[in-house]
Amino acid sequence: MSRFAALTVLLLAAPAAGQASKPALRAGAFAQDVTPEKFPISVNGGMADRQATSAHDPLHARCLVLDDGTTTVALAVVDSCMIPKELLDAAKAIAEKKTGIPAANMLISATHTHSAPTVAGVFQSEPDAAYVKFLTEKIAAGIGKAHASLAPAKAAWAVGQEPNQVFNRRWAMKPGFVNADPFGGTADKVRMNPPRASPDLVEPAGPTDPSVTVLSLRTADDKPLALYANYSLHYVGDRPALSADYFGVFAEVVGQRLKAGPGFVGMLANGTSADVNNINFKEPAPKLKPGERSRLVAEAVADAAAKALEKAEYRSDVRLRAATTSLDLPVRKPTAAEVTRAEGILEKAKGRDLKGTEEIYARETVRMAKYPETVSVPLQAIRVGGGAVAAIPCEVFTEIGLAVKKDSPLKPTAVTSLANGYFGYLPTPAQHALGGYETWRARSSFLGVKSSVEIEKGLAGLLKAVADK
Repeated sequence: MSRFAALTVLLLAAPAAGQASKPALRAGAFAQDVTPEKFPISVNGGMADRQATSAHDPLHARCLVLDDGTTTVALAVVDSCMIPKELLDAAKAIAEKKTGIPAANMLISATHTHSAPTVAGVFQSEPDAAYVKFLTEKIAAGIGKAHASLAPAKAAWAVGQEPNQVFNRRWAMKPGFVNADPFGGTADKVRMNPPRASPDLVEPAGPTDPSVTVLSLRTADDKPLALYANYSLHYVGDRPALSADYFGVFAEVVGQRLKAGPGFVGMLANGTSADVNNINFKEPAPKLKPGERSRLVAEAVADAAAKALEKAEYRSDVRLRAATTSLDLPVRKPTAAEVTRAEGILEKAKGRDLKGTEEIYARETVRMAKYPETVSVPLQAIRVGGGAVAAIPCEVFTEIGLAVKKDSPLKPTAVTSLANGYFGYLPTPAQHALGGYETWRARSSFLGVKSSVEIEKGLAGLLKAVADK
């Protein structure tokens, strides 16, 4: 089925504009604990595998269900680095049986904390089968509990600004600075995470997005119920062991800022942050205690969200719509010569753990040779009143998110990355031409050079479809 056919089928299920009854919003939310019960466990987020023996703070699948009397949708944000489509499809299938919510109306994303159990194999970390099953069931359970708590509600959108916590991490360097890649080349024009305060820094290779986009839910008697926020920051990474990173601190702090009571669920989805982190490369690293940076960032983002909501207008007559599609996109596969080179590197490293990017990417090259020529990439748009959430299953470059927001007919539009699956980094064609870590072919970056163009077009169609009355 083509992407347009899939979209048409979904929209046929929506009520015609003249036939729709006046919407009456209901909402329910639940924070489902997904902290592993057994240790040690593999942790995603690094070139080498790490084994966690404890959790510094709990991990959650924070779930929100909305119903307008005609359409029901679910939004869930999971404290995980990246989650494969197969796991999320399985969780949605279970949740659909529990609740009746169509799987196509569920948007589940990973926060991208780099201190969560591995459920997607990348570099030298491989999934723990028991935790994969555990997480699948817990996500479904969280959606079920949110659905069971549906009650009359009001919703409001708002957009705040927090420009001081986001910095582009890809930098052009002065002539003479060598940007070596793991494939034996030196043609990259940018460096990811360059030396701080280096005299060789020239300028960042892309923009940042300071927007804190917020969907806030209140009960019928105006008590804070839940909040779904979106901010384009990769992660912070200053907390030991397993941790929800600053995403978890935000969930706690934003409830305090809104003076919410027990049961309130704060959620922070990762925006388009593939090339953005919390390091100001123009300055030396500040001396901070473990966890201090996460709290500082979370408080700043929570303050921006709370301030944006001060003048928000809450409504109960909120219409919901959802649309999905899938694009068949090409895979960047290695040549026969590249595979032969990689096999030679691995043969020399046989019998020990891989060391350095050359050896690690050699294994990635061999694995990428077995990938299909194309992959089916899911896209989704969910309308909530006058705003929307757009979902991309990749680590998305910031300029793509900015373009989707600018062109969307629904304002505001939150663009959520790592949603409904994991298909690696998504640079623009221009960023591909600059090279750098995010473009290096591996299980973490394999879509075709022009895939972002197709994804922007696909999302534009979905957003127009859910915007049409």
